Amino acid sequence: MPPILLSITGASGAILGIRTLELLKQAGIETHLIISRAAELTIREETTWSMDALQSLSSISYDPEDLAAPPASGSFLTRGMLIVPCSIKTLSAVANSFTADLIARAADVTLKEGRPLLLALRETPLHRGHLRLMDQAARAGAVIFPPVPAFYGHPQSVDDLVTALAARMLLRVGIDTSAYPKWMGTEDKG
Repeated sequence: MPPILLSITGASGAILGIRTLELLKQAGIETHLIISRAAELTIREETTWSMDALQSLSSISYDPEDLAAPPASGSFLTRGMLIVPCSIKTLSAVANSFTADLIARAADVTLKEGRPLLLALRETPLHRGHLRLMDQAARAGAVIFPPVPAFYGHPQSVDDLVTALAARMLLRVGIDTSAYPKWMGTEDKG
């Protein structure tokens, strides 16, 4: 089975990318990881994870500036790509096919090859420029997936919310980790 490509960018919410990586490892799915330079700063600020520990969760990790790495080519087969969290800078690069780094290039390759690309956009509030970029990326084939929590699973902690969001993102690209609380409907109290 081809690997999943996961990128973590500098937007707040690095734990979402980390939890996604943990769920993929638990599911035994080969994962290729790209962490942007800005994400390294955010990870240090928002979490207790070291880069070495984080990279050890992935099968392979790439330098974000290495445009000769395998994910830069359409001949490198993947099951798709998730950018979790996705910064506005990365959204802009994807929407405009500006492939100056490996994350943007790999996302562009993912789209041109017709593979799933999920952008967990972490920004609020949004202005018209952000909305325009989201529309452009969606028209190119990206799934725009702001990490908005669901509450019907009765989360008891932030950790529950993070896990459910990561699992829901994976479910959207066809990977069911069973860590997502599924809606079972309501009883008619009528």
